[in-house]
Amino acid sequence: METILNYLDNMFATLPKTEQIKSIKEDLLSNMEDKYNELKSNGMSENEAVGIVISEFGNIDELMKEFDIELDDERDELPTLTEDEVNNYFKVSKKWSIYFVTGVFICLLAVIQLILIPQLIKDDIITGLSENFNDDILLIPFFILIAIAIVMFTYAGMEMSFGKYRDLEKRFKLTLHLRKSIENKNDSFHPTYTRSIIIGAVIAFLSPMALFIESAIYQDVSSYGVVFLLLIISIATYIFIYFGWIKMSYDTLLKIGKNSKPNKENI
Repeated sequence: METILNYLDNMFATLPKTEQIKSIKEDLLSNMEDKYNELKSNGMSENEAVGIVISEFGNIDELMKEFDIELDDERDELPTLTEDEVNNYFKVSKKWSIYFVTGVFICLLAVIQLILIPQLIKDDIITGLSENFNDDILLIPFFILIAIAIVMFTYAGMEMSFGKYRDLEKRFKLTLHLRKSIENKNDSFHPTYTRSIIIGAVIAFLSPMALFIESAIYQDVSSYGVVFLLLIISIATYIFIYFGWIKMSYDTLLKIGKNSKPNKENI
């Protein structure tokens, strides 16, 4: 029955959400359930029963014509995504996430070098520099790194806003088979997403331990502890952004979660 419910939802996805349409959908669902149960009671398998039910009740155009309801021609103008386009979207989406993650890491690296280099000089690990070395000179690589990060953020943002897949923020159509395939992949990815978010949260929560451990060993907190803290936070950030972006890609294609909008429809 779940296949029939999904089929019915997709049939009515692009229709106006009026009381008349809602009533027709409920009546049709009731009739389809009755037919399905009748076929099952006659010894048919689930796949056979579902196939007959779907074929007997025709398509949405015939159904609306029977009830004398005019369909919005805009439905036919919606682009239909192919399997290759969907697969390419996932590849591009992962690339966007890597750009953002790298940009965030570069920002943290810009801060880390402000903290780490003076400490290395103080501990004579970096030698050969003048005693009059001015920490302000470190602002030069800081701003260079921040500029690189901004370029990466801007590039990824423009690719999302103006690139090939910007239409995914609008309305499009999916075939029933392709939508089902995406739903199955989303269901398979969900445990991985849940584990990644939990792991990222635990890492972020435990990141201050770097300071506590250093304080316990050396009775003090130095710049090294802060650097390790930032590196651990960067790992948690990578997990949140990378796996979160993949989840957002599924949500965009399936029109669920925070990406759902009233004008986003698919069939």
